[in-house]
Amino acid sequence: MWHGSAPRCARRRARAEHRGGGGRLTAPRRPLAGIGADRHRAHSTHHSHRAGSAAQSRRHTMSVLFVTGTGTEIGKTVTTAAIAAAALARGRSVAVLKPAQTGVTAHEAGDVAEVERLAGPVTGVELARYPEPLAPATAAQRAGLPPVGPREIAEAAAELAASHDLVLVEGAGGLLVRFDAAGHTLADAARLAEAPVLVVAQAGLGTLNATALTALALRSYGLASPGVVIGSWPAAPDLASRCNLADLPEAAGAPLLGLVPEGSGGLAPDAFRTAAPEWLAPALGGSDAFRVPA
Repeated sequence: MWHGSAPRCARRRARAEHRGGGGRLTAPRRPLAGIGADRHRAHSTHHSHRAGSAAQSRRHTMSVLFVTGTGTEIGKTVTTAAIAAAALARGRSVAVLKPAQTGVTAHEAGDVAEVERLAGPVTGVELARYPEPLAPATAAQRAGLPPVGPREIAEAAAELAASHDLVLVEGAGGLLVRFDAAGHTLADAARLAEAPVLVVAQAGLGTLNATALTALALRSYGLASPGVVIGSWPAAPDLASRCNLADLPEAAGAPLLGLVPEGSGGLAPDAFRTAAPEWLAPALGGSDAFRVPA
């Protein structure tokens, strides 16, 4: 909570809400057309978790959600963990797919392991791992290892969707980071998978342009986005951050669906799992009590 008023920010939010600030997550309700599912590459961490019987599983709509960001180090992994924790709390089975993990050696914990630690028992899969903290295409080339292509990502997501209620695919950096020498990106994989793309953004000054550019790229690929999540909402937000609560939905052309508090990744797992649904709108499996601060 902050003190003081920002009447113009409040008016902008009122206009955004009038245009429609809500929306349910929409994901394919059918198997992903034209995509097989026959292989995964090394560095898979399987902690299979099935919630309930096959009959219970069929009551849930299988969905795949890609998670991208407007940049790097903005809270994609913690946001992914929060969505996973909220889904697990509702009794859903969750898989987390990391197509390319960079900047981590073979014996270090990566992003999938962090999601597992925070959220609980998910099925975690990495398709490739490269030691240098670079864009996947460059990291693969420098390591002399094969890159990950969009079809491989889409196939892996489809295979996981066949046995899980929710599959979260966390990208590397931003939407148009190159995965291979041909210039394929996470957007190409999401288009093959016919899956929506959630955008994780920063809170403060500069985020509107980056968010608008990401939204423009999504539209150019014909991709839908359920909305935006602020990946690290400050405990004492400044004026720009407060105004961005109203302006981000306009920049993204999609609603603001979550505010993950800064430092959430440092919480104990039990505390994280208890709090996570409160950070997210119902469209992401969060609490009906979720509200964007006025």
